[in-house]
Amino acid sequence: MRFYWLVIGTLAVWRITHLLSAEDGPWNLIVWVRRKAGSGFIGSLLDCFYCLSLWVSAPFAFFLGRGAKERVCLWLAFSAGAIILYRASAREPVMPAYFEHGGEDNVLLRKSEGTSAESGLEQSDPQSKA
Repeated sequence: MRFYWLVIGTLAVWRITHLLSAEDGPWNLIVWVRRKAGSGFIGSLLDCFYCLSLWVSAPFAFFLGRGAKERVCLWLAFSAGAIILYRASAREPVMPAYFEHGGEDNVLLRKSEGTSAESGLEQSDPQSKA
């Protein structure tokens, strides 16, 4: 497979996935499809960019790949490339997929400058300084 097909396939998967999951489409056609899909499997699939990119990338991998191993690798690579483009082009920060909660002191892993490491309380609070 030539490199430009990998780039073109990734861009096409990102474009179609973004269209189906986040845009209104021409004449609000995509919005109408999402409303008709409801809250079932198809509706939840259209709400999740990550899930939808796997489904959209499958036909691209099938038609552009040669052999089973290459098609499976392309399937995952197209989806991953679309996700990277989605995260890079997001206007608002995308929430991380992994959160760690708990521990001995049950405080955030990364503390701001005004946070006490021992208690987890903000130092800017006038009552905590006294």
